[in-house]
Amino acid sequence: MEIARTRPDTRPGPPERFTGTVWLDQLAAPPAPSRLRLFSVHFAPGARTFWHRHPHGQVLHVTEGVGLVQRAGGPLEEIRAGDTVWIAPGEEHWHGAGPRTFMTHLAIVEAAADGTTTEWVAPVGDDVYPA
Repeated sequence: MEIARTRPDTRPGPPERFTGTVWLDQLAAPPAPSRLRLFSVHFAPGARTFWHRHPHGQVLHVTEGVGLVQRAGGPLEEIRAGDTVWIAPGEEHWHGAGPRTFMTHLAIVEAAADGTTTEWVAPVGDDVYPA
């Protein structure tokens, strides 16, 4: 059994993928043949991802706070600590904190054969995100 004793530094969510203040920690990226990726993502109030999709889907598990998730064409859904959400492969969606609350979730994805995990689409506008 291999135990990870260190992990990469916390890094800010890049503005070309996130709106607002977001912090990312990559918790696991095992060597091949595994394609698993595990991130802890901390969103400040009002912060959110851009619209995006994952080639093999995504599991979100909320560890603290209250957030929001929305699939393209679907309703806005509230997510809370303890909730787990499955996003289907190729399903366009976004997720983030509520307008007045922090939210942290674990994000689990499987990389495609070429190593990509996410296709970023466009910002979530203020017409979609509840102020």
